[in-house]
Amino acid sequence: MLDGTSREENIIKTSIIGIIANIILTLFKIFVGTVSGSIAIVLDGVNNLSDALSSVITIIGMYLSSKPPNRKHPYGYGRIEYFTALIIAAIIITAGVESFIESVHKIISPTNVSYSLIAFVIMIVAIIVKLLLGRYTVKKGEENNSESLINSGKDASFDAIVTTATLISAVIFILFHINLDGILGAIIGIVIIKAGIEMILDSLSEILGKRVNEELSENIHKDVEKFDKVQGAYDLVLNNYGPENYIGSIHIGVDESLSGKEIYKLSREIQGEILKKYGIFLTIGIYATNSKDPETQEIISSLSEICLSKKNIHQVHGVYVDKESNYIHFDIVVDFDVEDINEYKENLINELLNVFKDYKISIIIDRSISDIV
Repeated sequence: MLDGTSREENIIKTSIIGIIANIILTLFKIFVGTVSGSIAIVLDGVNNLSDALSSVITIIGMYLSSKPPNRKHPYGYGRIEYFTALIIAAIIITAGVESFIESVHKIISPTNVSYSLIAFVIMIVAIIVKLLLGRYTVKKGEENNSESLINSGKDASFDAIVTTATLISAVIFILFHINLDGILGAIIGIVIIKAGIEMILDSLSEILGKRVNEELSENIHKDVEKFDKVQGAYDLVLNNYGPENYIGSIHIGVDESLSGKEIYKLSREIQGEILKKYGIFLTIGIYATNSKDPETQEIISSLSEICLSKKNIHQVHGVYVDKESNYIHFDIVVDFDVEDINEYKENLINELLNVFKDYKISIIIDRSISDIV
């Protein structure tokens, strides 16, 4: 993972490159579009200007999100990056609406269009520049875990496709004298609006809280389970306070014979390893296991078989058979298709009580947030 300073510098540097490229393209396209009378080229240029403005907002958001934590916001300001994406999406949608309206006017009241050799040259150059800029920006976004850069890169690549469509429209007009300029401008407007809406939905999803990345979850589980005294890792929860700021918790299974000193040492070792490798601080919870004697093994085996026969239960873990108080404690992972979780839990307990008549049953129900099931 990149440290905060280098990530900030990389995102700002990439955004500045995007600003310069988009401003140059904007000036050329608006000039050519005005001279040739092509609304599609003008609107394509305006779209480049909105891309440049988006990069400016990305830089501002980067500075704000990198502010250190304080008493009022102890988890920092990392989530500002998601609100920055919302602002960028609003700008894109506004540009799309304006493009669509202008294009409809062009369809209703068409004007003469003429294309020069310089217009074709600029459009071809714009296509090449946008493709290269798109690939570069997406690559930097992936390296720095920045959804803003990734989206900007994809938008740049898509702009290349839009400009290609404009170029094709010009060729059709020259060869067949069919003016598709207004229609193409309207299509561009709709596409811009669609892209803005998708960006809003993605940003809202991040703010609401998305499921943990499957690869990250799997890697953390494997790294925790590599420790000798860990008998299993479960219930990984990661709270996102920005693209590079996670705080979470995980439960580990350990033999009940471990001393408090051994558990403390093991927990610290796990925390240190995960913090060093992923930059994530994990609180470690403990499940004590007591499956050594045959009777306990049989109970755990039978209980697991019954629970896992249910289509909505993905995992059984943390099973502890307390013979002194005649209690069986365990957790189950239930998928999100089960809506009335209390009724589901009560029915399962009643079914298990008919099998394990000498015991009381205590169940904690976990949702499938990030477990590998």
